[in-house]
Amino acid sequence: MSTIVDSVMQQLGGGNLTQLSQQIGADEGTTQQAVQAALPMLLGGMARNSATPEGAASLSGALAEHQGSGLLDNLGSLIGNPQTGAGAGILGHIFGGRRETVERGVGQATGLNQQQIGKLLMVLAPIVMAVLARRASAGGAAAQPGAPAPVPRADAAPQGDLGSILQRETQEAAQRAPSGLGGLLGMLDRDGDGNPLNDLGRLGGGLGGMLGGR
Repeated sequence: MSTIVDSVMQQLGGGNLTQLSQQIGADEGTTQQAVQAALPMLLGGMARNSATPEGAASLSGALAEHQGSGLLDNLGSLIGNPQTGAGAGILGHIFGGRRETVERGVGQATGLNQQQIGKLLMVLAPIVMAVLARRASAGGAAAQPGAPAPVPRADAAPQGDLGSILQRETQEAAQRAPSGLGGLLGMLDRDGDGNPLNDLGRLGGGLGGMLGGR
């Protein structure tokens, strides 16, 4: 089964990548690099939030709201006007007051300015949620250990704990991110334990209500 990074990059291929590049004012190569730099931040925040029962329940509810939203079938609308999507609410709950730090760090890793990265994240966050919701629906992944999973489709992937999946996906995304991202990961590791994911989880509240920014 493809990774979340692969699925997101597939969604942002072709005309969608061209439109996104035009939206943020960058060439397509730099835009693609910026997406790869931002994904570990988004996935890491979600992974940490899902590590607690409360966070897992909030994430499960948010994913349920995204299932069947049709966002991935009409990305042009979101890319053309990011403010109409749920990006602001998602980013607020993942990063809290450290959102600007993330924007600056990803910008430094890619050469884009903070405003450009801000637009990119507003588009990328809802796409990640929609991809994750589709995967949870298809695979029957449980948001927390012991929680009842949705009935999978015939082509579903094996069931797994969503938190563990997000941890693996974050590591995969970090390995594929631009090399300059290492400094940002270290900057976010505020408690010095070598694991930036736990700090990302403390940057904002849980994921509950994250779709309220629509």
